[in-house]
Amino acid sequence: MNPAAVSDYLVGLQDRIVGELERVDGGRFRRDRWERAEGGGGETRVIEEGNLFERGGVNFSRVRGERLPASASAERPGLAGRSFEAMGVSLVLHPRNPFVPTVHMNVRFLTASKPASEPIWWFGGGMDLTPCYGFEEDARHFHRACERALAAFGPECYARFKRWCDEYFFLRHRGEPRGIGGIFFDDVSDGGFDRCFGLIRSVGDQFLPAYLPVVERRRSLPYGERERDFQAYRRGRYVEFNLVYDRGTLFGLQSGGRAESILTSLPPTVKWRYDWKPDPSTEEARLYRDFLRPRDWLGEQA
Repeated sequence: MNPAAVSDYLVGLQDRIVGELERVDGGRFRRDRWERAEGGGGETRVIEEGNLFERGGVNFSRVRGERLPASASAERPGLAGRSFEAMGVSLVLHPRNPFVPTVHMNVRFLTASKPASEPIWWFGGGMDLTPCYGFEEDARHFHRACERALAAFGPECYARFKRWCDEYFFLRHRGEPRGIGGIFFDDVSDGGFDRCFGLIRSVGDQFLPAYLPVVERRRSLPYGERERDFQAYRRGRYVEFNLVYDRGTLFGLQSGGRAESILTSLPPTVKWRYDWKPDPSTEEARLYRDFLRPRDWLGEQA
């Protein structure tokens, strides 16, 4: 186990991603270094009112604590009460153009320790796409990149992590997915440290090839008030998921993390409507009908 190597990779990943996002946006990310009283710290990088991104955060953190938060031990109650170290890169990008999808990516490493025992470690992460207007070409491209990220780790890996993503990014109180999915995994340690570290490196390295071609295809599409209004409505679902269900958000808040950094995942403008449903003949309705459901994006015919 080599936490320093993981930390070095994550810092480099944040640099690479921010550099490419600044290139495609033309604006600059603000850099905000912070320290945590209980131990550790990180660097938050945020762009607001950019040329492409209305808001985006690409955050690195490496924190320590005396007691593992409940969100991290919920699936493994035997770890409750252990000290911990957690590190990761997490990003969420909210483009201004409603035809460019919101995207999320996260790779992380956690260790839980107690005296006279070997530390227990695991990796987690994934990436997923949340469009307001659906394009099958984009969905297939994104899922193909996810499949490539996992190809070296067994033929069943993509199918397993895709299903995990579909089940995880689901608003149970709404009965609907957050978006078109991608891949998600947590508490992964099988195969040893080197294999699992290789897994998150592959996922992190595939993020830009997965997302940037989608951005370039859609960023110049014209839109109006109707599309922006629907985007604000759909962003409400994003907020609901992140504040109610997301384990990363809950871990950060429960561990006394920096709220400003944790909540960079939230969009700048959001709307809620009472019991609203789109006209069945519209593109807004098509999102619900054709995209907000589990689909075999790589197995279906184009």
